[in-house]
Amino acid sequence: MALGEGSPAEHSAYAALETSMRQRLGRECLYVPSCRIGLYLALRHWCPPGGRVLMSPVNDDVIFFVVLAAGLRPVQAPLNPYDGSIDVDSVEEGVWSGLSGVITTNLYGNPDPVAQLRLRCDTLGIPLIEDAAHAIGSTVAGRPVGSFGDAAVFSLSKHVGAKTGGFLAVAEPGVRDELAAARDALLLPTRPGAELAYAVRPYAEAAVRGLRLVRAARTALRLLGQEERAHIRMELRPGELSRALTEAPDLAAFHSWVRVDMHDYRLRPGRTRLRRTERLLAGLDRTLAAHRAGTEELLASPWAAPDAAVGADATVSTDAVVGEGVNAARTVQPLFRVPLLVEDRDAAVAALARHRLTTGYLYDPPLDDWAGPDFTDPSPAPAPAAWFARHALPVDPRRAGQVLSVLREAGARPAEVGADADADVDVDVAPEELGSGG
Repeated sequence: MALGEGSPAEHSAYAALETSMRQRLGRECLYVPSCRIGLYLALRHWCPPGGRVLMSPVNDDVIFFVVLAAGLRPVQAPLNPYDGSIDVDSVEEGVWSGLSGVITTNLYGNPDPVAQLRLRCDTLGIPLIEDAAHAIGSTVAGRPVGSFGDAAVFSLSKHVGAKTGGFLAVAEPGVRDELAAARDALLLPTRPGAELAYAVRPYAEAAVRGLRLVRAARTALRLLGQEERAHIRMELRPGELSRALTEAPDLAAFHSWVRVDMHDYRLRPGRTRLRRTERLLAGLDRTLAAHRAGTEELLASPWAAPDAAVGADATVSTDAVVGEGVNAARTVQPLFRVPLLVEDRDAAVAALARHRLTTGYLYDPPLDDWAGPDFTDPSPAPAPAAWFARHALPVDPRRAGQVLSVLREAGARPAEVGADADADVDVDVAPEELGSGG
C-alpha cells in the first residue's frame, strides 16, 4: 500500500483513490504519480527487454520514449484512417509472430479493436497493455476500456483535469504488491516547492488566459530556454538517444525525454495534489456527461468521420464485436477530444486560436516518419496514419458549439478520406497554438 514514505493521511488518500477506480473498472488498481510511470511499470513487468511491441504511430512521443526506456523495440502498426485506431487485419503475420506485446492507444478516447487484439495476444501468448490515458470513460461492448488487457494505465490529467496522477490496473490482483514495490523504487521525494507550484498553477494559468498573455508567456519561456517543443514533436536528438539505448532498460537514461510536459512525473504526491485529485475524481461522472454531450454534437457535424466511425460503442457481447457482425444499439463515447477531419488542419488551428480556443494533443507526423528506422520498425502501410495525423483536428467536446461556429465562419472544408494519402507531410504549427502535450 505504501507509496514511498508518507503520512497516514496521505496513505488514506491513496487508498481512497484506488478504491474509487477499482469500483469503476472492476479491477485491482494501483495509484501512480503519472500515466507514463504506470506504463513503464507495466512494460517492465510483462515484456522482456529486447522484445518488440506493437503500438500506434499516431501517439504521444513521450510514450515512444517510455517504450524505449523499458528496453523494447517499438513496432508501428497500420491504422484506420477514419479514427487512428489499429487496423488489426493489416498487421502482417510475420509481424505478429515476432511480437512480445501489444499496446493500445485508444486515441482521444476512441477504443482500439481491443477484443480482436485480446484474441490475437491470447493466441500468441503475449501481453496486451491498454493505454487508456484518453479513455477513462470509454467502453467496448459495454465493458470499460482498461478491462481487457493484462494491464491498463489511466491518466488523471485528462478527463479528471488533476494535471497529476494516474492508475495502473491489473487483471491479476496477486501482482499488485510487486508492482507497488517497483513503483516506490522509482519515486522521488516530495518537494515543498513543487507542491506550492502545483497549488498555484491553476490560478496562474487562469490569470494568463484572462489577460490574454498566452503568446507572451510562451515567448518568455522560449527566450529563457524553457520551451521544450519548438514544433508538435519534441527534438529527437538521435545521437543522445543512441547512447541512451545502450543503457536500456533504464528510466533515468531517458529522463530528459520522458519528463517533457510533466517534470513531476516521478514525484511522490503530497497532500495538496491528493486532495485536489480526490475532489476532481469525485466529479468525474458529471465531466463524462459533458464530454458525451459535446461528442454527440460534434459527430453530427460535416467534419466528423464518415459513418460516425469515431465515438460509438456497440453494446453487444465481446464475441459479437470480434466477428459476428451483429446489429446493435450504439452509444456515444465521452471522448476526451473529438478528432474532426479538416482539409487544412493548420488553418483551422489558427482560426480557433484567434478565438482563444487552443488545440492540443496533435500527433503529427507519425512516429515512424519522425523517428526513422534506427529507432522503430516502420508501419508496412504508413499512408492512412499520415493522412489521419495531417487532417485530425482534436477539439474539446465541452467547447463544441464554439468550435463549430468558428469552423463554419472560417469556411473550413471537411477532409476527403484518402484523397492525399500519399502526399508529403509538412508540419510547422507555432508552439503557442499547440496546447498541452499528451
